[in-house]
Amino acid sequence: MLNLAVPNVLGALIGRLPTLPPSLAFSLLANRVLWPALKELDYAPLIGRRYAIRVKDLGLVLRFTVTPRGFAPDSGAPALVISASARDFLLLISRREDPDTLFFSRRLVSEGDTELGLVVKNLLDALDPGSLLRRLPAPLAHAARRLIAV
Repeated sequence: MLNLAVPNVLGALIGRLPTLPPSLAFSLLANRVLWPALKELDYAPLIGRRYAIRVKDLGLVLRFTVTPRGFAPDSGAPALVISASARDFLLLISRREDPDTLFFSRRLVSEGDTELGLVVKNLLDALDPGSLLRRLPAPLAHAARRLIAV
């Protein structure tokens, strides 16, 4: 089982960071890793909507939108906010945990547009985690494989 605990001090420190730098980093990474795969699917319902991913134990909020050309940081009010711990997000990405299980155990919280949340869930379910890992820069791919293997 994946065992990842974020020290409270680290979470408090990260929670004080401005939103834009991590949101920009997320958008750049998502454009490299997720966007090529999403372009092969029906991603049209995602365009023009605002999103936030809240990593609760890190105090981190990533705010972004999806445009016809990919992900971009965005500071507007999100239509959908998805919250979980860093560990639970890693479990989801590695497919070691089902999103429905996390949702019904209240470890994954979706707030806002419920229909949009289902669209996002279905698109993410259609992605191949192996192909996503292959799109990561080598050091990140190595670190991700090590975390997933734990």
